[in-house]
Amino acid sequence: MVNIPVKLYSAVESSTLDLDMLDSKDHSKIRFKRVNENTGREVPYDQIVKAYDYDGNYVVLDDEDYEAAAPEKSKTIDIHSFVKESDVDSIFFDQPYYLEPVKTGKKAFALLRDALRQSGKVGVSSFVMRTKETLAIVKPLDEVLVLNRIRFKEEIRDIKDLDLPAVQKTKTKEIDLALKLIDQLTEEFNIDEYKDTYSAKLMQIIKQKAKGKPAKVRKLKVVHKQSGDLMDVLKASLKTKKAS
Repeated sequence: MVNIPVKLYSAVESSTLDLDMLDSKDHSKIRFKRVNENTGREVPYDQIVKAYDYDGNYVVLDDEDYEAAAPEKSKTIDIHSFVKESDVDSIFFDQPYYLEPVKTGKKAFALLRDALRQSGKVGVSSFVMRTKETLAIVKPLDEVLVLNRIRFKEEIRDIKDLDLPAVQKTKTKEIDLALKLIDQLTEEFNIDEYKDTYSAKLMQIIKQKAKGKPAKVRKLKVVHKQSGDLMDVLKASLKTKKAS
């Protein structure tokens, strides 16, 4: 057993603007109240309980019930096994965190990080966040170790109720053309090429409106339903790519 003392930091921050809700008449802030739907009266927070609708009847839960269901609390991140990252489908990925070693754990931290990098594997781990047991993978990213929370299988919705076409297992002419188009458009992924332009443009509009300038609304581009033969569409796409 190797014990590596670390600190946990969120690896993400929101790029959306923090907007307040106001009354359109006088721009006063909107406040939300918890009210009883039968009486319409506001209910103090200390009088509110949580309950589960079980077969039409509410079962009220108290602090002891939550404590009984909670996993054993600890401050450890336990690595149970090592797997290929490609074996963990992206649908399971949730929130990423950075792991930073404390001074006494730097050597072991570096050993784990570098061994994971050279092995091409990630560590499947679990830990308790607040009162809930959480699954995660631990992976190297540059000089840091990333702890990426992953969802349990029961948290992923079943696709059986979706109306989906059957999977085509044989190589048809359409698939052959589609593969050629994919090959032509294949390139090395570079996240720097993709920017969250919405928030920046919204801030630009806010600055303009603060100066009394109206926002310029772009016309909605209407994409009509694609008509014609699928083969012709694929061939036209290939020709367009070659021409560019």
